[in-house]
Amino acid sequence: MASRNNVQNTHISRKLRELHGALIEIVSVMNRPQRDKQMVREAGISLDRALFPLLVMVERLGPIGVVELADRAGRDYTTVSRQVAKLESLDLIERRGSAADRRVREAVISPKGEAMTDRIDAAREKLGRAIFESWDEHDFNELVRLMRKFANDISGDIGGSATKPQEEGD
Repeated sequence: MASRNNVQNTHISRKLRELHGALIEIVSVMNRPQRDKQMVREAGISLDRALFPLLVMVERLGPIGVVELADRAGRDYTTVSRQVAKLESLDLIERRGSAADRRVREAVISPKGEAMTDRIDAAREKLGRAIFESWDEHDFNELVRLMRKFANDISGDIGGSATKPQEEGD
């Protein structure tokens, strides 16, 4: 009877390798400098490519400290600290003391930064609609549901904070 279990384990192992390959491909595409340049151009904004993902992360995850931001961006803390200071000097984010730990200064999106990320979101939607225009609604909804489930589970697995999934209709 163990052979059935071995077949299932082999199937899962093969599919996990396929999933990992797909994730590497997705992350590789999303991390290309040309992709960020395209998004900035589509949004009609002027922002250094290195600052672009940090601004979006502050908007999505803020308030957020520089250490966590650097960890999530996969960048050195000192580099991110300088880049956060640049975002602050451009009035795109604001820094304030953490409610949980007064020694920590957290970044939050400013009204000017939110206006910029709104334009980025509109550009992302335009590009996303082009990608998914041939998908049927069920497949698209399942992708979103399963990606959210995967993101929640993998975030919990590494000790990160998973965001609460949105309720259907939000």
